[in-house]
Amino acid sequence: MPEDFSGDDFTETETMQGRTWPCLRQFCVFLENRVGRLSELMRQVESLDTRVLAMSIVDSVDFAMVRLMFNNSDRAREKLELSGFLYSESDVVGVELSEVDKPFHEVCMTLVKAEVNILHAYPLLYRRRGRGAVAIFVDDVDSALNVLNSAGHRVITETDLLDDDEYM
Repeated sequence: MPEDFSGDDFTETETMQGRTWPCLRQFCVFLENRVGRLSELMRQVESLDTRVLAMSIVDSVDFAMVRLMFNNSDRAREKLELSGFLYSESDVVGVELSEVDKPFHEVCMTLVKAEVNILHAYPLLYRRRGRGAVAIFVDDVDSALNVLNSAGHRVITETDLLDDDEYM
């Protein structure tokens, strides 16, 4: 007998476009370590409607892993799929840096106190109210979001990245 979805147990599906989920999407692209491959990747993904806001490269002799974040993750995903590059996606936490003397230390200490491990981090080309931001890949996203919010840090959402009023 089919289930009755007219009751309170039914959850509406939502699109990911413009979501306010407090995580950002990181794309990790596999590149052969050859002259011009990074340039080709940038030619394929960077345009008027898709800006690279962060990049980190982990290099080896034969290949490189390029971590990228964009102002529009849905459009970036389309471009990566069409370009044929091998990639994966993951959630990262974006945090606006406060106006204290040691803003990176403040964010790190907040996470350390909660025993959240930072696996890697890099700056974002993001600026609001004169403040920069950092993208942090952690071992426990939910705990990181809870502790950062509780400590008064401003967590950046994908919607924040769509607004381009103060990109550097």
